[in-house]
Amino acid sequence: MNPFAAPDFPPTDPEWKEKVVRSFAEQGFMALLGAELVRVEPGLVEITIAYRPDLTQQNGYFHAGVTTTLADNAGGYAAYSLFPPHSLVLTAEMKISLIAPAAGDRLHAIGKVVKPGRTLTTCDVEVFAERSDGYRLCAKMLQTLARLEPR
Repeated sequence: MNPFAAPDFPPTDPEWKEKVVRSFAEQGFMALLGAELVRVEPGLVEITIAYRPDLTQQNGYFHAGVTTTLADNAGGYAAYSLFPPHSLVLTAEMKISLIAPAAGDRLHAIGKVVKPGRTLTTCDVEVFAERSDGYRLCAKMLQTLARLEPR
């Protein structure tokens, strides 16, 4: 099994990709951090961010808040890519394990839908630190996303 392969869930919105890209572009916080949406497939999204000293904690690693924010957004948009038109996505629950220092030139958060649902969707998210010697897994998140209808 390829951990980077997209799951085999069909999108329910014919404009699914445009919807994800547009929503990501509207997130001021992602722009503030300098995050980039680099891969969008049905049920899979990858977001990256380049190293900057203002994104670090006291030891020079990416701050856990940055790592968690990237993971939350990658999973959220992976789920959102499968939602019907005009749906909204909100994180209902997440559990993240920071398993190695987020030390590198760039972080890559890859969110993948594990189980889509009518109301709740479960995602698995991995965050890798890109370094000169390759990629190192630094965080793993299990996340539940809620699908809401607009008011």
